[in-house]
Amino acid sequence: MEHGTHHPHLDVQRDLPYWVAFRHAKHVGPMRIQRLLERFGTLEAAWVADPAKLRGVLDERALAGVREMRNTIEPEGELARVRAMGVEPLILESSDYPELLKQVPSPPPVLYVRGTLVPEDRDAVAMVGTRRATSYGKEVATEIAQGLAMAGVTVVSGLARGIDAIAHQGAINAGGRTIAVLGSGPDIIYPPEHRAMALAIAANGAVLSDYPPGTKPDAGNFPARNRIISGLSRSVVIVEAPVKSGALITADFAASQGRDVMVVPGSVLSEASEATNALLRDGARPVRNAADILEDLGIGVNPELRARQQAMIFDESERRVMAMLTREPQHIDDVCALVGMPVAEVSGLLTMLELKGAVRHSGALHYARIG
Repeated sequence: MEHGTHHPHLDVQRDLPYWVAFRHAKHVGPMRIQRLLERFGTLEAAWVADPAKLRGVLDERALAGVREMRNTIEPEGELARVRAMGVEPLILESSDYPELLKQVPSPPPVLYVRGTLVPEDRDAVAMVGTRRATSYGKEVATEIAQGLAMAGVTVVSGLARGIDAIAHQGAINAGGRTIAVLGSGPDIIYPPEHRAMALAIAANGAVLSDYPPGTKPDAGNFPARNRIISGLSRSVVIVEAPVKSGALITADFAASQGRDVMVVPGSVLSEASEATNALLRDGARPVRNAADILEDLGIGVNPELRARQQAMIFDESERRVMAMLTREPQHIDDVCALVGMPVAEVSGLLTMLELKGAVRHSGALHYARIG
């Protein structure tokens, strides 16, 4: 469905169950959905259409998929089943469908959403990278995600281990919005250890998929997932990517969709930065921090928003400790001497600050500030 063709006579709520049903039809993708709408006006009409009339729109393989779907799916029942999971299907014809994603070639006909999508998600930036992030990559990703979230930018990623999870957590810690795009059905969180994070993301944005419930996280699903990540975003930021990283697929989609590709430079000695540094050599835009990204997007930092979110992130005792920390690691005893608090209290505060992504423990009771 190229660039979200609109059908003015379509009743979105009435047709919604049939969109959800057709998502189960094998070999019926966005382009064939578009042709069915052009021929029949609604997917409800396509559902009841005579096979001979469908044959004028679909090939034999797709026709077989429709026959199987009709025999196994009841549209209203399927819609009820999805909603019972706490998931709301959002179809391309809906006014709430993400505007940026609607602009890409052949956008997904149906998005399964847990959480909420809002108009402010137009200012979205994707952050992707290696699953095996170095301490440098973790620190930079946390700082960028928090900085973007504090500026009101929605952080989009794929819930994978490594940079993806760090980006989501950084946005949550900053009290901002984040969107996770799955390579599985909306009821199957992968990796499974990120279930709690997925719940937090849904409470601070949305977890979404274009795969129907029950779809397992097969390897072939993830390139399509990456296309949605870039499609939802104004630009894609890559933080650490080795050769053959999946993040490079997202970068390719971003370029084909007219999105900016931004790259955090890494050490030339680090395998984790081998592909990112190659992208920089080939002309990708280097960025050092959230401020660089915001400047490129023409988005200013709202001082009131920043002050409000900073107050929400840290209580008074945490702010006292943060004020004494530097980017260079300090021993906990030195921090205690600076803030005038006992070790047990400072240790607890440092642990909380580490969980919030504001402090890094570099080993041997040495702590450094992030950002």
